Amino acid sequence: MRFSPTYAIRKFNHFNQLCFDGQLPPVNIEMCDSKSYLGQCTCKVRRKADGTKEKYDFRIRLSLRADLPEDELDDILIHEMIHYYIDVNHFHDSSAHGPLFRMKMASINANYGRHITISHKGTKEQKEQMQDKRPRWHVVAVLTMTNGKKGIKVLPRVLPSILKYYNGVISSPQVQAVELFMSDNVFFNRYPNSSSLRYHELDESVIESNLQGAEKMGCDGTRVFRNR
Repeated sequence: MRFSPTYAIRKFNHFNQLCFDGQLPPVNIEMCDSKSYLGQCTCKVRRKADGTKEKYDFRIRLSLRADLPEDELDDILIHEMIHYYIDVNHFHDSSAHGPLFRMKMASINANYGRHITISHKGTKEQKEQMQDKRPRWHVVAVLTMTNGKKGIKVLPRVLPSILKYYNGVISSPQVQAVELFMSDNVFFNRYPNSSSLRYHELDESVIESNLQGAEKMGCDGTRVFRNR
């Protein structure tokens, strides 16, 4: 089962009465295609004439990607409703999931038999559903470490970022070699695109199987070029 606008609005109204005594004002509920979250409560902040800050334009966004049991969908919605409850009432919590959030969550779980959690971990199958399956081109750096391990890094398709990463890691005494590839394999969609020096350790067989058909690139530290 997936969220739909009709379902989300109906459930919002139901849980507003059941768990929040009907105190939550109507809110914009939007469906989205996010692969990074299942639910999100957002708002804008403006500074008032007296110098204080005011939150407004609240929205609850729900991802359509994962196919979940109805109870889990409801728990995700209630989770975001707790965020909304705290923000719309201008309550102060020490963090996004601080003591106030946890106290309200525990109360709803205990009183209404819910299983709301701080984050939805999901099963392996559900996580696969959240992955972006659209083919797109990636610059993939493959690192061979001096200890024999291998890893990858998905880089921005911007020359300065590629060179910054390449020159940064190739100078490390822990790195034996760096190879660059251009690949449209959806396997690499799951990795964040950045030029930070971290990398993701993977078995060599996994790297090789997912780079089949990829175009190998060359780099001399000042330019990136196609190997012919």
